[in-house]
Amino acid sequence: MRFDVNLSILFTDLPLLERPAAAAKAGFDAVELWWPFGTPDPGSAELAALRQAIEEAGVRLVGLNFDAGDMAAGERGLPARLDGSARFQANIDVAVQLAGELGCGVLNALYGNEPGTDRALAVANLRRAADAAASIGATVVVEALNSHENPKYPITSSRAAFELIDEVDRENVAFLADLYHLHRVGEDVLELIDRHSARFGHVQIADDPGRGHPGSGRMPYDEIFARLAAAGYSGHIGLEYRHEGPGAFDWRHA
Repeated sequence: MRFDVNLSILFTDLPLLERPAAAAKAGFDAVELWWPFGTPDPGSAELAALRQAIEEAGVRLVGLNFDAGDMAAGERGLPARLDGSARFQANIDVAVQLAGELGCGVLNALYGNEPGTDRALAVANLRRAADAAASIGATVVVEALNSHENPKYPITSSRAAFELIDEVDRENVAFLADLYHLHRVGEDVLELIDRHSARFGHVQIADDPGRGHPGSGRMPYDEIFARLAAAGYSGHIGLEYRHEGPGAFDWRHA
């Protein structure tokens, strides 16, 4: 199993540009990020500073979100939103260029909250993103979020995500299997792995309940990892959980 750390939810006690080095110090050689800027098209100096921090830390960026709006305020994506589509389109080439420069092969496009979403618009924007990502050999992934924490987000199951992916109809569009979100809405994640792992473009993990580290909740992570290995999943597994309590961040997996 290959693990990466999501620097948008872990090491957040540090400034963004210090997090890649902290991840390397903790033993990681790969990281991922939600879109870390407040605008879809930040200045070249901001982009260069992030790129330099990642390169100097000696880690690889393996996952990057397209701009999803104000995540802290509850926004969850732009491509389906009538009032967010232009912003998403303005971000596509910027995100793809940054990903290409850092060798990142996975770009996550969150769908967008209701009301104010349009399915045809979402499909068109995801096709546009996929075509741009294809120029660097990258995959665009579609994620399902749990409805308990994201009540306005319409893609809340693997089935809904697969239906959207099929409608987009691009070879480089796949499923982001966030096993925490899926377990939270009652999906059998072991069966999902057994039946659909070939459709996974990326995997993210946290434990349910609480979104803590694997082993802190009820999810059978030893079996999950064994099933992923048996299914031949060879991508990274993103640690996207909340580190709480005293002491430094620590992750160990045999």
